[in-house]
Amino acid sequence: MCVGRSNCTLAVELSTDMKRLALLCFLLSVWMFGHAQNQPTKKDSILNRITLSGDFRFRAEHDWNSFKSNGTFREDRSRLRYRLRVGFAFQINSWSEFGANIRTGLLNKQQDPQLTLGDGFGDNGILPVGFYRLYFQLKKNGNTLILGKNDFPFEKNNELFWSDHVCPEGIFLRKKVAFESKYISNVGLGLGHFILKSRSGTFDMDSYLQGVQITTSFFNKRLNINPAFYYLNKINDIPDGFETFNMNYAIFNLSMNGKLLKSEKLKWTIDYYKNFKDYSQNEFIPKEMENEVEGYSASLAFGELKSSKDWMIKLSYANMEAYSAISYFAQNDWARWDYSSSGSPDGRLTNFQGIRFTAGYAIRKNFILKLNYFKVEQLKSQGFSKETGDRIRLDLDIKF
Repeated sequence: MCVGRSNCTLAVELSTDMKRLALLCFLLSVWMFGHAQNQPTKKDSILNRITLSGDFRFRAEHDWNSFKSNGTFREDRSRLRYRLRVGFAFQINSWSEFGANIRTGLLNKQQDPQLTLGDGFGDNGILPVGFYRLYFQLKKNGNTLILGKNDFPFEKNNELFWSDHVCPEGIFLRKKVAFESKYISNVGLGLGHFILKSRSGTFDMDSYLQGVQITTSFFNKRLNINPAFYYLNKINDIPDGFETFNMNYAIFNLSMNGKLLKSEKLKWTIDYYKNFKDYSQNEFIPKEMENEVEGYSASLAFGELKSSKDWMIKLSYANMEAYSAISYFAQNDWARWDYSSSGSPDGRLTNFQGIRFTAGYAIRKNFILKLNYFKVEQLKSQGFSKETGDRIRLDLDIKF
């Protein structure tokens, strides 16, 4: 339902833009398929075209100093957790593949594939496992096409806007052009349309994400600037069917990162988010929250974890207002805040500021030990007091 003439006009314009973007994506995909020619390759067996991959994580975690909005403390919590992800990619030819991946994790907790030891799966019970990626991908001459359910395809510095574990379903196109210049390395344009929840009507009635991103790289890839705009339509205020209303987002993101040393060991990132939607006429949003639409983050890291005995330290800061991102599509690492009081186990990680300290050591290649410490505080209280939280995690990550 539109509120006011300007909002109705905006809704019509956005619907029209959505149809134009979908048509453009279709035409571009037809063009890329028509021009992509298979390169002559040696006839390999089916097994030689399959690449298997996976990783295992074991985590020790402790939470404390977690103050609730009702003025009481959450009980301190210690957990042992683990995660397994396995998948395959089948190389159709030199420029295309399809693949699938499965992982552990509760099916209604998309941000968190970790399982807790002894967490109610019964005596020797069956663990929850499901598909989280199922895709077709084409890459040729700087062109990329992705269809299906896959990782978030836009370039990003961190998970503050979109969690690595949340895999959207849709279509993504990117064109990247490389330059033989000491100043400009490459320029790219990416477009995507992802259906987050089908409502059994026309496409404009779905909950969806549309994005456009320009990627630029300078000085032999030592400076990367990636502005993007994301429009999110009919997004539930609470996930997993417990919503009370739907809302739209129109978020601009300026993402930058770079290397301060040629050795690549000293790196920085900066992000800025601005949601341009006006929520002053939304009767469900409190007055004190309607302008909470900006966010920013920064990090500085030294070291890398590529080879045996490598080490790394990193310090990050984040300040994410309530509507600078969607709280249950963003990461749920920084605090133990969630929607459990509203019936959903998904994380609730906007409306906070905090720091993250990371230290890592590579015992050997693909055998990583990593320590993370988080300290957060709520920006705007939604009760009697601001929520807080301290968290420490020790992870052992093994890739194979």
